[in-house]
Amino acid sequence: MLGFALISASLLWVTASWPAHHFPSERESDEVRSAAIKRLLEVFGMDDPPAVHAYKQPPQYMLDLYNTVADVDGVTKDPYLLEGNTVRSFFDKLHSEQVEFKFNLSSVARSEKVLTAELHLFKLRPQLYLTFSRHHFCQVSVYQILDGSKTNSTQPKKLLSSRLIPVHSTGWEVFTVTQAVRSWMADESSNLGLHVVVRTLGGSQADQKLIRFASGRHHHLSKQPMLVLFTDDGRRSAALESTTPHEAIATSLLPQTPTSIKSSRTARSLDYGEEEGRSKPCQRLPLYVDFEEIGWSGWIVSPRGYNAYHCKGSCSFPLGQNMRPTNHATVQSIINALKLIRGIETPCCVPDKLYSINLLYFDDDENVVLKQYNDMVAGSCGCH
Repeated sequence: MLGFALISASLLWVTASWPAHHFPSERESDEVRSAAIKRLLEVFGMDDPPAVHAYKQPPQYMLDLYNTVADVDGVTKDPYLLEGNTVRSFFDKLHSEQVEFKFNLSSVARSEKVLTAELHLFKLRPQLYLTFSRHHFCQVSVYQILDGSKTNSTQPKKLLSSRLIPVHSTGWEVFTVTQAVRSWMADESSNLGLHVVVRTLGGSQADQKLIRFASGRHHHLSKQPMLVLFTDDGRRSAALESTTPHEAIATSLLPQTPTSIKSSRTARSLDYGEEEGRSKPCQRLPLYVDFEEIGWSGWIVSPRGYNAYHCKGSCSFPLGQNMRPTNHATVQSIINALKLIRGIETPCCVPDKLYSINLLYFDDDENVVLKQYNDMVAGSCGCH
């Protein structure tokens, strides 16, 4: 729940941190905005925002993966769809015409657990004069290149994945290379790259024009060799997402006027006016986070913003079941109503169900990252 609390505090601090009779100077406003955005970056696990990559195009695979796990607002469709909570894509750094590939993994923290690593290669059609080749399948094998000085081997490489591929097919082929990436994370100097070998079913070296893969040098960005890495940074949700956010939203009535990070004197005046005689019961209200308004649209691909929602209203006696009170809150409200103990306040209106959101963004090394952040959306509110 800490992530939601921090983001709500940061946004509401911008909109309502000043008394109604005091309007901040431009310098004060800038200081508050800067401090709030710094706190917001902490929620997303960053010290500083990544560099702007406004004209870069993310890999289609990452876009498709994002659309599979998240709705249009970035809210997680199903918390169990994604393996781990972080997916990164890396492009080949060698740009070699040979079938050797190397990926810079320095942006991955050593504390992250590597779950799965995949080498994605785009297979091209065989050249025309080989169309009538007697070969219909070839064996494609992916090896980890090892340091010959440490292996005492004439062929310093380790087989990672191997399978048959139709000669006349075209499209993406995926090979599991998890063992290699785990060894690279343990010893960065051991990252010498990957090597792909294509053989006929008889075991002889296949003609390179028979099975061809797109390279980073001569082919469009959309077909470049790519390493996709699934990791988990160890963060766990404080609230069990027992139902999908879409089910919760469908069963709640929500006001349509959003509260965004953009503040105004009118908005503050209205908010404080409501504070004086608040009588509405505990309810969930919109709180829209606009990444473009914050200045993050240059590195975040999706979503453009999301509705965090916030909880507001009274928890006065008697507490109905529609207020989703805990037993403790019910007892507290009774004690407060009967004035049995001095200083006992009414229960608080707070989120009782939280959902995660997903961000698709460019990091400083121009890698595209899909990251899931827990406890970012108030799914429902109750008296606690």
